[in-house]
Amino acid sequence: MEEREVTILADRIESDFLPYVRRPSRYIGGEVNQIRKDIRSCELKIALCFPDIYEVAASYTGLAILYDVLNKINGVAAERVFAPWIDAEEVLRNKEIPLFSLESKAWLKSFDIVGFSLTNELCYTNVLNMLDLGKISVRSGNRGEADPLVIAGGGMANCCEPIADFIDLFILGEGEDAAVQLIQLVKTLKKDGTTRKEILLKAAKLFNWAYVPSLYKFGYKNNKIKTFQPIEPDLATRFKNAVVEDFENASAPLCPIVSFTEPIHERVSVEIMRGCPGRCRFCQASFCRRPIRYRSVEKIFDIAKSCYNVTGFDTVSLLSLSTANYPYLEELVKRLDTYFAEKHVGLSLPSLRVDQQLRLVPEVLTSVRKSGLTIAVEAAGENIRKIINKPLKDEDLFAAVRAAYQAGWRRVKLYFMVGLPGESQEDIEQIGELSFKLAALRKEIDGKLGQINVTVSWLVPKPHTPFAWLAQKPKSYFEQAQRLILNEKHRLRAKSVHFKFHNVGRSVLESAIGRADRRLSEVIESAWQKGAKFDLWDECFNYELWKEAFEQHGLDLEALAQRQFDWDEILPWEHLGGPDKKYLLKHLDEAMGILEESKGTRVD
Repeated sequence: MEEREVTILADRIESDFLPYVRRPSRYIGGEVNQIRKDIRSCELKIALCFPDIYEVAASYTGLAILYDVLNKINGVAAERVFAPWIDAEEVLRNKEIPLFSLESKAWLKSFDIVGFSLTNELCYTNVLNMLDLGKISVRSGNRGEADPLVIAGGGMANCCEPIADFIDLFILGEGEDAAVQLIQLVKTLKKDGTTRKEILLKAAKLFNWAYVPSLYKFGYKNNKIKTFQPIEPDLATRFKNAVVEDFENASAPLCPIVSFTEPIHERVSVEIMRGCPGRCRFCQASFCRRPIRYRSVEKIFDIAKSCYNVTGFDTVSLLSLSTANYPYLEELVKRLDTYFAEKHVGLSLPSLRVDQQLRLVPEVLTSVRKSGLTIAVEAAGENIRKIINKPLKDEDLFAAVRAAYQAGWRRVKLYFMVGLPGESQEDIEQIGELSFKLAALRKEIDGKLGQINVTVSWLVPKPHTPFAWLAQKPKSYFEQAQRLILNEKHRLRAKSVHFKFHNVGRSVLESAIGRADRRLSEVIESAWQKGAKFDLWDECFNYELWKEAFEQHGLDLEALAQRQFDWDEILPWEHLGGPDKKYLLKHLDEAMGILEESKGTRVD
């Protein structure tokens, strides 16, 4: 790798950029607890990029962990780069100012490594846009020795083929330990004058979690993958997820950044466990993030106390895929409450499972902020819950919500999903009926209706899950489901129940992209060239634009979303970590068995 000149853009940003954007606080940096090194004197410079705006990026725990871990390495500077909003991008392009980091205001191309955190399929156009704003070629094949290494990690690395042509190297699995190993390798090889290509090859051979797409090729027949082969000898053809073995002592930022502009979640966030013992058959994280590991109560308390002392945030949030499964939850909440209650700091416990935490609701949750209890019900009918492997019983659900009202809650948030296998029109309509029944439970406590906020999403079959082989329901199915649910609300006159629906077109696109192979890179690039960006934002998402991009390459967006895979075909993601294929198919067989059994006993 070449030693690159660091270009600092601070003067131009102050005079030609900040006065012309609507929210300059997104771009100024300098926040409390920011880490800033003398970037020019550092041996290796890393840009930690998040393909969304500041407020979203600042709330992402994974990025905060990497920022903390990498900046602890001597001779390494890690700085943050976030996607500029529409108005800021216009100023950057019109005035020919390259995309820059928050800490040093260094041009993106000045960094040795540009790393992206990928949390959703619909952030890919923002990745291309940020590279282009940084004047880095969006395609890896067009980059030379003067360009940074572009790497990516996060949940989408496990199904990354659709953007394989844009990224030099993917880190699969948990990033903090793996990133340190990779950075130490690059740092050493850079001193020796090793080329970009040689560094990538060395990393691919050394780490079983490092995937370098340019070192592999696919063979196709009848539009299906027939072969997946390396183009260099001694390369693996199946990868594993990186795992942090010692989670008790894993990195936890003790000095979180305090932003000038309020992020989506401004709170002390502490991971209490990793992995999930549940195996909801639609959930990629529950199948990919293994094994289950816990932090001790003492460690969590110490982290929360340290973070509070340097931030003053008024909420402590306990993070995990399934907080209810933390074995010492009651002890932990009491310990935190004893310390934080007098300081008027509340606790937030997402991801509670009603069936397991029912007995704890009155005692444990009395100290938790009463802004709203969140329950992921997923399906209104118990049989559909069995099919998706979420065995929540109605009696437990009702008892838990009743206990929550008694403990002081007045609002409950419910999550449902439509498009699940075996679902009927009655199951869809039952979402409205069940929600209203849960609202009416509060009458038993104080004679009033509870406020029920319901979010309804549409099933997107995810890679590395048992449902990955199944077709997504048609767009028209989801649109009709929305009408059925609202009609049921009106029939019941359920004024205290409020529904929010995910954008149907966005979910269809997510399915089409998420299970695609490398050939979709051209579609994503075409959509970006047509103006697609911030596809997770309602004010920016343009479904018709994406349809045009697919059609430009002879593809049907909705047909791809509804694709059903053969059980024996090579899947575009099966080499990219995740569980064994046979294990997932066994889960799918069990789900289909429950479905068939229910059909056999159904009385028409």
